[in-house]
Amino acid sequence: MSLPPEKASELKQLIQQQLSKMDVHGRIREVLAETIREELGPDQQHLSTEDLIKALRRRGIIDDVMKELNFVTDNVEQELSSSPKQPVGFDKQSTFKKTNIDPTRRYLYLQVLGGKAFLEHLQEPEPLPGQVCSTFTLCLHYRNQRFRSKPVPCACEPDFHDGFLLEVHRENLGDGTRMADPTTMLSISDPVHMVLIKTDIFGETTLVASYFLEWRSVLGSEDGVTSLTVELMGVGTESKVSVGILNIKFEMYPPLSQTLSQEVVNTQLALERQKTAEKERLFLVYAKQWWREYLQIRPSHNSRLVKIFAQDENGINRPVCSYVKPLGAGRLLDTPRQAARFVNVLGYERAPVIGGGGKQEQWCTLLAFLCRNKGDCEDHANLLCSLLLGYGLEAFVCVGTKAKGVPHAWVMTCGTDGTVTFWESLTGHRYIHKPASPDESPLAEQPKPLYPYRTIGCVFNHHMFLGNCQPSDAVEACVFDLSDESKWKPMSEEAIKSVCAPGATTSLPPFPPLCASTVDASVTSNEIEMQLRLLVSEHRKGLNLSPCACAAALASYEFERTTSISAGNEEFQDAIRRAVPDGHTFKGFPIHFVYRNARRAFATCLRSPFCEEIICCRGDQVRLAVRVRVFTYPESACAVWIMFACKYRSVL
Repeated sequence: MSLPPEKASELKQLIQQQLSKMDVHGRIREVLAETIREELGPDQQHLSTEDLIKALRRRGIIDDVMKELNFVTDNVEQELSSSPKQPVGFDKQSTFKKTNIDPTRRYLYLQVLGGKAFLEHLQEPEPLPGQVCSTFTLCLHYRNQRFRSKPVPCACEPDFHDGFLLEVHRENLGDGTRMADPTTMLSISDPVHMVLIKTDIFGETTLVASYFLEWRSVLGSEDGVTSLTVELMGVGTESKVSVGILNIKFEMYPPLSQTLSQEVVNTQLALERQKTAEKERLFLVYAKQWWREYLQIRPSHNSRLVKIFAQDENGINRPVCSYVKPLGAGRLLDTPRQAARFVNVLGYERAPVIGGGGKQEQWCTLLAFLCRNKGDCEDHANLLCSLLLGYGLEAFVCVGTKAKGVPHAWVMTCGTDGTVTFWESLTGHRYIHKPASPDESPLAEQPKPLYPYRTIGCVFNHHMFLGNCQPSDAVEACVFDLSDESKWKPMSEEAIKSVCAPGATTSLPPFPPLCASTVDASVTSNEIEMQLRLLVSEHRKGLNLSPCACAAALASYEFERTTSISAGNEEFQDAIRRAVPDGHTFKGFPIHFVYRNARRAFATCLRSPFCEEIICCRGDQVRLAVRVRVFTYPESACAVWIMFACKYRSVL
């Protein structure tokens, strides 16, 4: 096969660049000198080309070059195409145009080569071709890069075979024009956060495991390749129980010209652990002293919900301030209210409890919450507070109670004019707080607050923690002047910063960026609508449904949920009046869901007497209709609006 001159020249250039990168010429000179010294006899005057090639082959240099060239052209490109997300470092003069690899950057190639000992699925039958089954999905986050594996059927030995190319040179570390050397990479303490999600046949997700993978052992490997087995532990009450094992392989690309000794790597990791442990110990000593001082103000403070530490999904106690950080949404969410709607659309699920005994505490790391697409009220509040901080607002997470003393978390923002606004992260509702006037008579009737909150124990964000030390912890009686230390006892910002600032400790989980939705709103709307039509037809035993012109109304409802502004109802009402003849009656039933399971939604709708009345309507000239509208948000979260409608001739 012949190549055009320009292609041949380009190929020669690629090979030359690769040989220079591997320092092949230097290695050939070393072999040549060694061969002449050891093998050239006194009667020989010169060394033949064949002798030199044999020496190079014997020392494995030719095999190394061929392997490296093969890796660049085939393996990386193949693995990148299978990765759902990969970092992009595009360079027009790059040798890897098709794979988006920047040859001036350093990459960590992480391969997941199968799993074993997932004993919960020991009896799982092998799925038949085309059969819907439960699946495992592995989600990764490393230095602002996120990846997701292909779903694999749940089994005792799940067939994970995915590769992820992680760019190590990120967030302005080092000189952008210089490749990171092993010493620089050794100082990068960010782990690879791995989250394993199980999705059942109904689309419901479950958090199986959350693991922080230390990758820097590869820096001490002679050939730049390390294989290891990772034991995944369960979450929550099962955090001490093994759920399975993954086979992991690390490889640096381009290969390291020089590696560190394993002793140096181990020493660095031990020093980091020691430094983190000391910072956490000092903060714990300070927190205990702060709590003693807080109780001295008023003994009744002991019963208030002042939450300084919270357990994550792995059962590790962390300061609550570490769960919040200013988070930018980029172009995915335009306004704070749209961010509140996004958080509201994420599903609500309390941490599972085995047996009785009340609520199980579990504050999830952000990656686990986003990958599972649902969580408890604290997870929602932490995410909403982080997003509002990212918009430049002064936002805090509030910890207190709702009616009947149920513990709850919500978000508060403080305006520059002193306005205090409560944001309910589970519903998206906003409430303006108006404290009771101290000058009014105690007998004077106070307006009943609209918000559902009863008491408040503390507020916090990424750099502040304040305990409520007012005589009453009732929300309606509280004054939210956070600078008044007679009302709010603050923690030292320096103490909080020592354990919660980015990079302060190696045990601090990094915050991942939000990902754009992968759901096609139009296609998903049509699919759900067709399924609902079939379900209604089955329920009505063969009655056909007509198309419904209710999409404008559903769009209006979603707009109102996002902005609290009602718009477009006049046009919808006028269209309905024109579509419904004189002497006929129109009934419509809109309902909202945050999941895309049509059968589950239909079963829920039938529990409403009004909806059942529409679906089961009998009479003269009855026409039924259904319309579905899906609105997508980041992380593939969806707001699903459904309207069932009927019109019939009124008979007096």
